[in-house]
Amino acid sequence: MLAALLDIILHLDAHLLALTEQYGVWVYAILFLIIYSETGLVIAPFLPGDSLLFVAGALCGMGALQLGWLVPLLVLAAFGGDNTNYWIGRLVGMRLLKLAGGRLIRREHIDKTHAFYEKHGGKTVVLARFLPIIRTFAPFVAGIGVMDYRKFVLFSALGSVAWITSLSVAGYLFGNIPVVKDNLTLIILGIIVISILPAISEFIRRLVSNRSAS
Repeated sequence: MLAALLDIILHLDAHLLALTEQYGVWVYAILFLIIYSETGLVIAPFLPGDSLLFVAGALCGMGALQLGWLVPLLVLAAFGGDNTNYWIGRLVGMRLLKLAGGRLIRREHIDKTHAFYEKHGGKTVVLARFLPIIRTFAPFVAGIGVMDYRKFVLFSALGSVAWITSLSVAGYLFGNIPVVKDNLTLIILGIIVISILPAISEFIRRLVSNRSAS
């Protein structure tokens, strides 16, 4: 299963193009559900986000999809997922954590997201959009912490527009340049690596700090 998921992530261009050819306009609904789930369900941080948006934008450049439809729909998906996750956290977050017992929702992810909130405050909702895993747990933690909902909605809207638009348009503009198109698997891998660099940096920092303390 892990190998199949990795293949899908690294070859999103081929898989998404095949889905577009097979399902036509219904591929928009598939993309909507993926973005909504990755943002709105705390058990789904493994779903592709950044790389999916870049590839979808590239397909818009090819004419397989329409950027004018893609961006508004996925902004709505991201914003809706954010708000769903916020209210899950606010209404049943603590009970869900106890019930999961660390099997589906890992406590370390919650702790890392909470630490990110402590460092960056309200802008976390915007910044988290560009960080895998963190973006899945940020609205959940905001709900648990009973963050002011009006403030959350404002930052959620800004983050949704910035995330979806920047990566989709980047794919639209650059995804079909020959050197990019011929090395799209490497580009996708690069996007994934860049996305998780902050988490790697934090892990190294903590490792060094723990060794120094001991």
